Amino acid sequence: MSDDLAWETLDSAVDYTCPGFSVRVDRVRFPDGTEDEFHSVTEPESVVVLPFTTDGDLVVIEEWRQAVGRVSRGLPAGSAEPEDDDLAETARRELTEETGYVAGAVEPLLAVEPLNGVADAVHNYFVARDCELDAEQDLDHNESICVETTTFDALFDAVLAGDVRDGRTALGVLYYDRNRTE
Repeated sequence: MSDDLAWETLDSAVDYTCPGFSVRVDRVRFPDGTEDEFHSVTEPESVVVLPFTTDGDLVVIEEWRQAVGRVSRGLPAGSAEPEDDDLAETARRELTEETGYVAGAVEPLLAVEPLNGVADAVHNYFVARDCELDAEQDLDHNESICVETTTFDALFDAVLAGDVRDGRTALGVLYYDRNRTE
């Protein structure tokens, strides 16, 4: 990769903070020497879980998404807390909090930067296996979530048909399908 493309950060400050993310403004110098401001979103790393039950079904959620004003169907996901040093454990926690399912095993699948032109977000995908309903949901005050199970193939078909619009879910399902060895 070429350092000739790199921008120099001259100054950086948080412009706005709210629960879940902050907006940062950087004063930057471009490779041609001109300067300007660049705003971006900064947020904690997150986990996205493809949870398979002991019967081989996939646990999915329906959740209200205020930004788009509708219910979204997808995979359980959540942000890492500052004290989280093991993202696999974070995936286990988020799965149980959002669904009540407890994973028998968790393995990493993929890590991506989904919006690296405007945000520093990192989504860490995990496959959870042998999940069993063994706990109560423990939702945050701003979460409205219903839980169901489906087959992987049905969710895959819904992604291909455009019925699942959540980008995290679409990417996870497509990547898993492309790389599964079963």
